[in-house]
Amino acid sequence: MHTNELIHEDSPYLLQHAHNPVNWMAWSDKALAKAKEENKLIFLSIGYSTCHWCHVMERETFEDEMSAKVLNDAYVSIKVDREEMPDLDKYYQDVHYLITKRSGGWPLSIIMTPTQQVIFAGTYLPPVSAQGRMGFRELTSFIKGKFDDDFAEVQKSAQSIEAAIKQYERSFEQKESIHTEAVIEAFVSKVKTSFDDVSKGIGSAPKFPHASTWNALLDIYVQTKNLEALYMSEDALFAMAQGGINDQIEGGFYRYSVDEAWVIPHFEKMLYTNAELIEVYAKLYRLTQKSLFNEVVDKTIEAMDERFLKEGLYLSASDADSEGEEGKYFVFGFLQAKEALLKGGLNEVETKAVMDYFGITKFGNFEHQTTNPILTCKEKPARLDEAIVILKHERQKVAYPFIDTKILTAWNALMVTALFEAGKVEKAKSVLDSLLNTLHVNGILYHQIVLGGSLKVEALLEDYAFVIEGLLRAYAYTKEAHYLTLAKKLSHEAEQKFYINEAWYLSDKAFRAKAVLEDNSYKSPLSTMIKNLFELAKIEDDTALFIRARDMLESFGAGIQKYAHAYPEAVRVITCYM
Repeated sequence: MHTNELIHEDSPYLLQHAHNPVNWMAWSDKALAKAKEENKLIFLSIGYSTCHWCHVMERETFEDEMSAKVLNDAYVSIKVDREEMPDLDKYYQDVHYLITKRSGGWPLSIIMTPTQQVIFAGTYLPPVSAQGRMGFRELTSFIKGKFDDDFAEVQKSAQSIEAAIKQYERSFEQKESIHTEAVIEAFVSKVKTSFDDVSKGIGSAPKFPHASTWNALLDIYVQTKNLEALYMSEDALFAMAQGGINDQIEGGFYRYSVDEAWVIPHFEKMLYTNAELIEVYAKLYRLTQKSLFNEVVDKTIEAMDERFLKEGLYLSASDADSEGEEGKYFVFGFLQAKEALLKGGLNEVETKAVMDYFGITKFGNFEHQTTNPILTCKEKPARLDEAIVILKHERQKVAYPFIDTKILTAWNALMVTALFEAGKVEKAKSVLDSLLNTLHVNGILYHQIVLGGSLKVEALLEDYAFVIEGLLRAYAYTKEAHYLTLAKKLSHEAEQKFYINEAWYLSDKAFRAKAVLEDNSYKSPLSTMIKNLFELAKIEDDTALFIRARDMLESFGAGIQKYAHAYPEAVRVITCYM
């Protein structure tokens, strides 16, 4: 059995790769210095423990002796857990976008010169070339050959990519006054353009929940009574609630839908997806008083509590795969479901009603004629609650997917905000207090802890932004002054650490990535941080702070007005505070 340097890490993802034949190292000064000293190319692979395609690439390539030999001979191979280093991931995802003109994803595969200049960016790479796509072995050997035989050309390419990155970072920073009404109008009309009128939601497959977009539209509705903003949000959130992206048996949302009709998800469950959706469904329920939306909130919180809540805090994510197969735990065969329901005490008629309700058919909607349950338009069956208990019990004959035991400060803080918005004030306070006791130690805020591990990584901008947001929610709901005091202290610290020469950065580490207003997998930490400053200015009646927050936002003014739909969280700030 091989063992590499990752065996000394805490991250469950890095530990998954500790026995690969590849001589992996974690991202560190030591690894970067080794590449320089030995004049070796760097192969950087970024992923996370519950990522399906990361597992596929590991099986096909990183566990393969031939591929490992290519890497070990010619490269310094570095593995990064994107949840541990979101700042690094964000930077290289931007690089991938610049080079390929396509959005990235995981696993992210980057090849760099010994001095960290990027020469290649891709995502999942098949082990060998097929269908006109270069495979991993050929690609790594080809780039190594180029590096040895034509270094000048490689260097030229690396420098042009580096210049493009700098240009890209600057392109967002065009100061312009922000006109609230114009931004709101542009945002609604842009969302409308990409709105799917048939299946609801944004764009086509793969389809993401886009919680921050609906959150912004609901705020716009509250401020302006724009009914279109309300109806688009309600339609999308209703479709998701009924669809296969929502686990109809035990609650909780999967990360995204593979098809545009919300039927088949990618079966990972992420804490951030669920936190952001709880918040927006709670808001929608308050506005519409429709009980379905409240049911979704309660069932999603229950699901997070059951699977992710440990020692008062939430774990980060669960995998898509069970027993080596994607979705195996979550789906049902027709006869399997029918027999379970009949054995569980339902009669033929009741069983048929339940099967029809969840769309469980002989042909299925997923692989091997299995069905991922969705809600059809049928009437709720009389014994639905009993049926759900039976189906959940039936599921448990398959092992539940792997759960990543990292506790991430930022994602727990998103959950705190969601619980406050859902009116679960005592529960929200309890999670917030546990978070502060565990991850704000001796006056230092930390980014994460792995259950049973120690505090190592200090907080990033996202941790500060989302914790301050949670503290301000706590103050709004409880009027307990200590929450406000800590929010002000952390806000001051965040500016000292991450706001340098009128630009915000994602971390204060040696590797610096600029913060952007754009919302990605979850809402932008920078937009949230600026929102916190507006909120503090409002509470304290501090005009100087209000003007500073406005200036920070307006330094991106041109971009916001041109591409409003890319910045939903910033649009919320403009809608509610400007």
